[in-house]
Amino acid sequence: MFTGIITDIGTIRSHQQRGDLRLVIGCGYAMDGVAIGASIACSGACLTVVEKGADWFAVDLSAETVARTAPGLWNEGGRLNLERALKVGDELGGHIVTGHVDGIGHLVSARHEGDSTRLVIRAPAALAPALAAKGSITLDGISLTVNSVEDQPDGAVHFGLNIIPHTAAATTLDTLEEGRAFNLEIDVLARYLDRMQSLRSRTM
Repeated sequence: MFTGIITDIGTIRSHQQRGDLRLVIGCGYAMDGVAIGASIACSGACLTVVEKGADWFAVDLSAETVARTAPGLWNEGGRLNLERALKVGDELGGHIVTGHVDGIGHLVSARHEGDSTRLVIRAPAALAPALAAKGSITLDGISLTVNSVEDQPDGAVHFGLNIIPHTAAATTLDTLEEGRAFNLEIDVLARYLDRMQSLRSRTM
């Protein structure tokens, strides 16, 4: 489990396609305190540490993980939002996050609003029922609050977020390219409610 509060930004030092995709990620963590087999959320995807050094760790990504996460995210030189797994007694500063990506969102617009940046993200139709104003969502692993929701004619949804300067500076949201893809994870309660509703609809 995670909270969506980013604690470091990692850089992909190497990208090697084996049977799976092996990444070596540079980081600022004290890696002597991170065990082999530990979970680290990398831009919202829960990955397992398989090797480590003083200032790096390695992970393996299956073809399924690569296919279900934002295209281009795992390229060499790319930056990743990092969060270590929640420990009993840790402060829950964001919301409960599992590190399982539910879909891919795309940046529609970014504009200044006061000192913050207002983002509008397009999410696929499959996630539309789980998005609501004042609800929680993770964007590349960052716990954020949905400020607005606008359903689209094709079934997709546009949702709005406000990014304060601290969040931008502490995450990879300091740079925003047009059309950028993001890993999205809906609120865990919304996931279960959506599943319950789909099952109820089948029996009616």
